[in-house]
Amino acid sequence: MKDLSLFFSDLDREPYRTIFSGVDRVWDPLKNLNSILQALTQNKTGTKLSDGVFLDKNEKGLFIQKWIKLDQAVYLKEQGIFIGSGTRLEPSAIIKGPAVIGENCEIRQGAYIRGNVFAGEGCVIGHSTEVKNSILMDHSEAGHFNYIGDSIVGRHVNMGAGSRLANLQFRNKVDKEKGFILPIQIPFGSEDFKTDMEKLGAILGDYTELGCNAVLCPGTLIGKGSWVYPNLMVPKGYYQPATVLIPKDRKPRIIKK
Repeated sequence: MKDLSLFFSDLDREPYRTIFSGVDRVWDPLKNLNSILQALTQNKTGTKLSDGVFLDKNEKGLFIQKWIKLDQAVYLKEQGIFIGSGTRLEPSAIIKGPAVIGENCEIRQGAYIRGNVFAGEGCVIGHSTEVKNSILMDHSEAGHFNYIGDSIVGRHVNMGAGSRLANLQFRNKVDKEKGFILPIQIPFGSEDFKTDMEKLGAILGDYTELGCNAVLCPGTLIGKGSWVYPNLMVPKGYYQPATVLIPKDRKPRIIKK
């Protein structure tokens, strides 16, 4: 999975040039997302945000207490949080650093940003949606009851209500008692890709559509312009661009341009 064009377009401009610099496999940015976020905020400036939020220095996080629309960018160096201008913050949202949130985003009521999160311009992280160690590229939406763990979501992706990107494989009794997590391997033809990651959710290419209540198993790679029908469970593996994943009584097809 070295060909990033199977998933994303226009990676030559910032901040995506930095995020995907030196990438060997498409999931590699997730392995050092903390340091990537530090690089992205190195020269950031912005006002402080104190009115309408509760700051917790121990958790390095924010609890939003009232409706806020940012007239200018906010940078909280101690918490490691940058939020672009025009972004709306709704009451009861929680943001933990490090986190970089772009301009004109919506962080809605009950959203939980758990740290190590990048969200590009115009993203929606909605009600009861949890995001951790993940990248959401420009204009992607996870508006209702979503989980995004250890995943990369391309541009203009829509996650239907209740759709989830699972990031942890099943473990047996012995593994749980020993605290062992087997690194995820992704089947591809006659071989398996070794990710060297204990937790890996999904890679969703640009313009992918997830139907309501779809669940993607750990290690699912979906090429750009694909559709996943509602209520489907998608096994781990690689799905080429423009794939339509539908119930088993209907054959998969390719979207015609």
